[in-house]
Amino acid sequence: MAQSKPGAPVVLIVEDEPLLLMNAIDMIEDAGFQTLMAGNADEAIKLLETRTDISVIFTDIDMPGSMNGLRLAHAVRGRWPPIKIIATSGHFHVRDGDLPEGGRFLPKPYSSGQIIRLINQLGSGV
Repeated sequence: MAQSKPGAPVVLIVEDEPLLLMNAIDMIEDAGFQTLMAGNADEAIKLLETRTDISVIFTDIDMPGSMNGLRLAHAVRGRWPPIKIIATSGHFHVRDGDLPEGGRFLPKPYSSGQIIRLINQLGSGV
């Protein structure tokens, strides 16, 4: 696993499948980003409430708990508007309006190059 650079943007990965979570962490850290992880939306909200350095949230849509990834994306946009949002799923097909404005969808399976390009495309401020 690559060491992230000090001051590198922080990506919060929200994924309930442990193998997919670890794979996403490896891909994103190998590109030089810092990562945080949450197993569901409730854990993600708790992290967002205590951290001010999260630049991007990368969330699965299909998750157990009080809200799925789409509801999480809308909650993040409402409370933390500067955070960039990427949602992913291997089963769910996103329609216009499912994600908040500026949110992006990346279908599973995705490659390291796809996720890193998308994080970079979301803004040079990331």
